[in-house]
Amino acid sequence: MKTLPKHIGIVGCSAEGAALCYRTICTESPKILGEYAHPEISIHTHSLADYVDRLNNSDLLGVGDLMLSSAKKLKAQGADFLICPDNTIHQAFEYVKELSPLPWLHIAEAVAESAKSRGYQKLGILGTKWLVESDVYPKKIEGQNLAWLRPTNEQVHNIDRLIMEELVCGVSMPDSVTYFQEVIQSLKANGCDAVILGCTEIPLIISDSNSPLPTLNSNHLLAEAAIRLAVGCAEYSW
Repeated sequence: MKTLPKHIGIVGCSAEGAALCYRTICTESPKILGEYAHPEISIHTHSLADYVDRLNNSDLLGVGDLMLSSAKKLKAQGADFLICPDNTIHQAFEYVKELSPLPWLHIAEAVAESAKSRGYQKLGILGTKWLVESDVYPKKIEGQNLAWLRPTNEQVHNIDRLIMEELVCGVSMPDSVTYFQEVIQSLKANGCDAVILGCTEIPLIISDSNSPLPTLNSNHLLAEAAIRLAVGCAEYSW
């Protein structure tokens, strides 16, 4: 009897990030499972406004409670494990994993492992201000014995604005693409040999085709990790 892939639960935060992850799983799975085939997938998202309110108030337990609420609903839908295509709210991951009804994959772990396997040594980190100033990526990067670098404070502020005012709303402006490229170029000038697209909406406008550095697409890498786990080619993060 053929073993079915595990059911993937997606804990969404922004519509753009969750939709891109869902689409990636559906389009990449046929490479392993055959034409048109992908694992069963369920998605639950609380309002982005609820997450933003808690992040603005530095309420990471509140962020975690929203993630746990989604986790419980996804378990009821039959999910076997969970992923979250949002880097920023992984700040609550340690709290969430202790109380979660299902196991998770960690997005930064998937990225750091990919960087290590591809031979990179120093990674630039792009994302929201909440993410870039956190230890979500530094911990995982250092766990792979790699170095990392944040953009300048001004660059972090400007990137955050572009993400929250444009990308999460599905807006793409040519000037914004140029600004991202300039920031990546500055990371390259400071010794980085790859850049983490640590906001799952950044891949909507930046990729290997237009980036001054090779990109580590956190959304795509998480989706690929989920596929591998679903079909039995990988293990849980915990």
